[in-house]
Amino acid sequence: MSWTCEYAFGAEQAARTAPPAFLAEVEQKVAEPARAAEARYLHGRAYGGDDPKGGDITVRGGMFPYQTIVRNERVHVVQITYLGW
Repeated sequence: MSWTCEYAFGAEQAARTAPPAFLAEVEQKVAEPARAAEARYLHGRAYGGDDPKGGDITVRGGMFPYQTIVRNERVHVVQITYLGW
């Protein structure tokens, strides 16, 4: 179980200013595509194909796009949008 989730690019800086409850929602939801990728790509580091298309996930208070990088066994949160609702 080596798959992890990380903030990428400007999302890491945005995460510093977002409310903790919102970030907890983001981290809980981004774990779902990581678990799915771990089940689908059992030998991720040996994978030779293209990376799958990422997606957008809506959470309470905003949304975030993510990208799965199979050979690195990572799911990256590319951007965080906190709307405050």
